[in-house]
Amino acid sequence: MPKEASMEVLGLIPARGGSKSIPYKNVVELGGHPMLAYVHEAARRASSIGRILCSTEDQRIACVCAGLGLEVVERPLELADDDTHIIAVLKELIARLDDQGYRPDAVALLQVTSPFLLPEHIDGCVELLKKNPEARSAQTVAAMPHNFHAYNQRHIVDGEVRFRFEDERRECYNKQTKPKFYTFGNIVVTRTEALKDGDTCFAAPSLPFEIPRAYALDVDTPEDLDVAEWYLQTGKVSIAAFGKGR
Repeated sequence: MPKEASMEVLGLIPARGGSKSIPYKNVVELGGHPMLAYVHEAARRASSIGRILCSTEDQRIACVCAGLGLEVVERPLELADDDTHIIAVLKELIARLDDQGYRPDAVALLQVTSPFLLPEHIDGCVELLKKNPEARSAQTVAAMPHNFHAYNQRHIVDGEVRFRFEDERRECYNKQTKPKFYTFGNIVVTRTEALKDGDTCFAAPSLPFEIPRAYALDVDTPEDLDVAEWYLQTGKVSIAAFGKGR
């Protein structure tokens, strides 16, 4: 299959105002910078991103974006609820941009809760799509810690603790015998046509770009934010854009 010559990629940062776990999570400070600034910097430094937008309905977040020089697109209020699916946000935005004459080939979903996203993670996913025209998405993945492996998971049935996958656990009882599983990393890049078709962001075939586990940290709770601060202070991650880490 021939490699695609070029690809216009939109970097989209979804950042609604109504966060319950951490109030104003999208702009809370991490290492002296608003969380949103980390994914913005990664996208700004990525060679594969043609345009970066932040979708928000919140004026406070829009003001932070203005301070970063980040273009804002106003999100309709009906797409800013707790249960709004990101696909609905993407489809509405793609249609609006299409009417304006901007038609990207793919959309990179830049989630603020993944502050340790690096430019090379974005470029790596885009390059996979460029080399594999039949693929509809590409995503970063990180190896699953052994203790969290699916075959180690328990559930409670009638007050008793049982392995969720008892047969698999019986056969693969130690680390060496278990198959390698992965968690989601920190970014997914999806072809626009797949999103228009109503597919998920992880439209199949979806190609993997493996990253170190630390860079896949998802900041969703105050405890996660503390871990992220520790990662920065100890050099567990290296964020060159802000001089953080090693």
